[in-house]
Amino acid sequence: MDDREDFLGSFDPNIPEEGPSAPPPGWLDDVHGYQGHKGGEGDNPLYPPPPAYNPQPEQDRNTSVPNVRVPTVSEDVAREALLKYVESKWKYSSKPARNLTFKELRPITVYRYRLETYTETRTSSWQHEPYNGQPVDGPQFGMSPPPWDIPVSLPERFCERVEKVRVPHSSFVKMCHTCHGCGRTRCNSCFGRGQKRCMTCHGSGFRHRPGNHHNAGRTRCTFCHGRGMKRCIHCQGHGFKTCTVCHGSQNLLHFILLTVTWKNNVENFIPDRQPDFPDEKFDKVRGDPFFVDENVLVYPIQGFPDEEICAVSRTLINQHLNKFSSTSRILQQRQTIELVPLTHAYYTYSGKDYSFFVYGTENKVFAAKYPTACTIL
Repeated sequence: MDDREDFLGSFDPNIPEEGPSAPPPGWLDDVHGYQGHKGGEGDNPLYPPPPAYNPQPEQDRNTSVPNVRVPTVSEDVAREALLKYVESKWKYSSKPARNLTFKELRPITVYRYRLETYTETRTSSWQHEPYNGQPVDGPQFGMSPPPWDIPVSLPERFCERVEKVRVPHSSFVKMCHTCHGCGRTRCNSCFGRGQKRCMTCHGSGFRHRPGNHHNAGRTRCTFCHGRGMKRCIHCQGHGFKTCTVCHGSQNLLHFILLTVTWKNNVENFIPDRQPDFPDEKFDKVRGDPFFVDENVLVYPIQGFPDEEICAVSRTLINQHLNKFSSTSRILQQRQTIELVPLTHAYYTYSGKDYSFFVYGTENKVFAAKYPTACTIL
């Protein structure tokens, strides 16, 4: 049997059931310049910047890079780095690191190219708040400015930030779509009755005593005091709740909220030329940025000894320009070439050959194999 049929009370038919929290399609007025919203709140259309806002690259421009010296690592530095690495491995003994004999320290030239494109993106969405008599900046004060004409304070370059701005003259007041202007909604738990069937006695008002003694049989339910119904805890017996959207104010102030997002889009590239060294290790270490080129738009690198870096520079710059200029405003770009230290250290211990890598300006160590796994020092 449906719970509705067990309720003994009556409910107020003038109190509506709770509607959706978002306005239905067509509920909100169109605002000139912001017609990308298909329905109510939740839409978040993107506004590409006007062509004049994005810089245009000059043809046949390139960037030169100075020569760089490959750093070397001494035996003392390599040994100290290995000892520090061994200390972090509780199974390893430090004895081989202290007593090994170096055969060769071979420096390897590793360049890391990084392209950063700092962009500004603008989207908007309908928002609302309970209307309690606050000022309404509506269309009677003028036309809303286009998304890209609304002034915002720029953050420091390459710093990510999100700022939300209420669009001028986009506000208006409408009756709450959730409670239809009533300020309250029918309780969904008790269907507006204020009471629910007692789940202990199943609405009968009585319970069966357990056992076979002389008091066995039916007794009045102590949970509902024999009424078979209990007060609804969700609405405290009222049968209704204050509207969760307008908070009882009956009306809502709707407005368009512009979201401005500043993002630094970063892409790194390191040529994969060391089969014995995992490239992902480079992600956690720093290099020496011997070349930094920053401008509104940067241009492909030309004449650098590593032709793969030149090719990647051309490819990534074109990709970023095509990808971000169609949806965002490009504010600044920066390209960097870092020399990431990498030394392959060859050594012998107890008549056997081994090797390890020292990498990054932090002198991190990667060793695929170590002479011993003994904990005795």
